[in-house]
Amino acid sequence: MTAKSNLQITSIAQHLGNQSPIILSPADRGHAAVTMLLRERASSPEVLFIVRAEHDHDPWSGNIGFPGGRLNPSGETPQQAAVRETFEELTLDLSQSQYLGRLDDLYGSVMPVLVSCFVYQLLGPVRLQPNHEVARAFWCPLQKLLEPERQQYRTFFYRGVERAHPVVELLEPQEPLLWGLTYRLIRNFFSRCNHDFGLPDTTNETRP
Repeated sequence: MTAKSNLQITSIAQHLGNQSPIILSPADRGHAAVTMLLRERASSPEVLFIVRAEHDHDPWSGNIGFPGGRLNPSGETPQQAAVRETFEELTLDLSQSQYLGRLDDLYGSVMPVLVSCFVYQLLGPVRLQPNHEVARAFWCPLQKLLEPERQQYRTFFYRGVERAHPVVELLEPQEPLLWGLTYRLIRNFFSRCNHDFGLPDTTNETRP
């Protein structure tokens, strides 16, 4: 099977449906849920990213990510939270979309958080209306994420510690990079679809 055919949404759905995701316990961590949204295009399916608005109290301020947020403490499931947050952040109702599957849960390597990710296919044109938490949203071909020239290491200084992380340069120079938890979710997605993605991460990914 070629890389291109393996990245069609019908094949993606089969890969996600044939494998059980790793489900982790939040324990004493916060629990957040996000959605990975796909749409079909002739050359390559596209994935929707958001750039989070700049905010002093948001640890992911200004980063590229997926729509989503923390679970409500009222017994909300991770998938319910992902759907609700997607509507709140983008005014996008997922009730008419196709649910494709769940990626492996991930612990933050620095932040004490557990993130669950749910993959959906949008079945028709949508009009995105970002709220105050989202600076902008953009679509990216899946094939673009695999281009070797976009793979780099960058050094980040966070909470008094300097670390080098693998990143993908998707936008113009000086604009946000794809890295961190969203990068790791994308890597898990491609792994589930039998694709190598990105550069090795030397950080301890499962540390609480």
